[in-house]
Amino acid sequence: MMEAAQGVCILNVDDTDAARYVKSRDLRRAGFDITEARNGTEALRLIEQYHPPVVLLDVHLPDISGIEVCRFVKRRWPEIMVLMTSATFTTSFDRTMGLDAGADSYLVQPSEPLELAAAINALLRLRRSEDKLRELNRTLEERVEARVVELAEANARLVTEIEQREKAETALVQSQKMEAVGQLTGGLAHDFNNLLTAVIGSLDLIKLRSPDAQIQRLADRAYKAADRGSKLTAKLLSFSRTHRLSAEPVDVNTLISGMRELLNQSLGASVSIEMVLDPLLPVAMADTNQLELAILNLSINARDAMPDGGIVKITTGLSRDPGAITVEVADTGSGMSPDVLARAFDPFFTTKPIGKGTGLGLSQVYGIARQSGGDVTLASEVGKGTTVTLRLPRATDSAVARHQVADSSIESANSERILVVDDDEDVREFIAGYLPELGYEVQAASHGDAALTILEKFTPNLLIVDFAMPGMSGAELAVAVRQRYRRMRILFLSGFADAAALDAAVGTSPFLRKPFRPSELAAAVRAALDARLRE
Repeated sequence: MMEAAQGVCILNVDDTDAARYVKSRDLRRAGFDITEARNGTEALRLIEQYHPPVVLLDVHLPDISGIEVCRFVKRRWPEIMVLMTSATFTTSFDRTMGLDAGADSYLVQPSEPLELAAAINALLRLRRSEDKLRELNRTLEERVEARVVELAEANARLVTEIEQREKAETALVQSQKMEAVGQLTGGLAHDFNNLLTAVIGSLDLIKLRSPDAQIQRLADRAYKAADRGSKLTAKLLSFSRTHRLSAEPVDVNTLISGMRELLNQSLGASVSIEMVLDPLLPVAMADTNQLELAILNLSINARDAMPDGGIVKITTGLSRDPGAITVEVADTGSGMSPDVLARAFDPFFTTKPIGKGTGLGLSQVYGIARQSGGDVTLASEVGKGTTVTLRLPRATDSAVARHQVADSSIESANSERILVVDDDEDVREFIAGYLPELGYEVQAASHGDAALTILEKFTPNLLIVDFAMPGMSGAELAVAVRQRYRRMRILFLSGFADAAALDAAVGTSPFLRKPFRPSELAAAVRAALDARLRE
């Protein structure tokens, strides 16, 4: 059964009227629409105009050979199907030439009407298949391009995630190293600070009480050595998150400006110091002493990187993070290699000769920044110097206001009573021996149970308690005391303690870090008692 042609337009090209008529008649009967051309030129014009799906093309034409017309059509419109016909060129060689020219089929005339229609329908099926294939190729290319874009985007996201993960893993490793070293040094620091508290306190009292100049000089020399030990302990603890800083509002510009003379003496004449301080810099939250020590350490590191002299530039400004300020210490020194830069914050890592550095300077800076709620970054290039950027949180208005109130003077009370509780005998005897000289009535206990027994007969205005004690800890003693005396003021002493535990126990209560000088003890006691008077 013949397929329905559905009015498909066929171009019939033949210069012989009778032959052209017969082919057109047979195809119209089969349901095709027919357009006719008598020569090659007219055929090309009609193809340009109507773009028929099939051209029925006679080989022999008066102006242009059907072979040439076929070649042109296939070059210009490769999707058009060409059925070449001939009544004279009928050998295999002739058919081969026609097919080589691009013809899709070759039919010898005269042919049966059904054969001609079947050949046309076969070419139309082939044309539809090719059209579908071309559309498939087109859409496939589009899908491939879209998929390539998706894969590129996914790869970019993957690279970003890998970079972020590597940074997170690096930060985790750094944090774990700091925590491990902090735990290792914590117990040692606690005992060492107890020793230094008694040593420094006793030396200060010797200086105050002895008029002998030689004894004064010896005491000064011993005090300087003890003070170096105190600073070393502070460095050991500063990069440990278990160490609690005394964060308070700090005018960073004023602090740095006040360090100019100290920096000039520490860095030497071959190093020039430049300070570029933002006049609109807000107040930061930091431990004043630790921040000063951090800036000094960074400046000394910069000096050591410039053996032939250079420039140390200290800059303050606002961070891109609106809640932070920055302190930059930059040098024009030798810079760091990538390997050294990767380990710069590691505790005890140093490139300095033996005896020239402890490897704790940058670790201490790292600890100060992290514990203050900020961060620190390093940028360095060999031969071009190093820049250390310390980011600190801004102080809130309420914190500044509280600090100003705390700084205001309040008259001292008279004959106030103090109970001192510390398991270290030297520290306990130093405090209990010094405070009476200031007019306080003092009793002492070596542990928590003894303190509770004393409290049955002696009601102090202030309790001075060592936080880390065997048996009943300072925190447990504070809980027991406040069950009896809810408003009891407590001043905690801490040589080393876990910051979370200290915060949970201390709350808003004051604390004094060991080692401390007699003057620092006196100020802390007075501040704690004055705070009681304000309640």
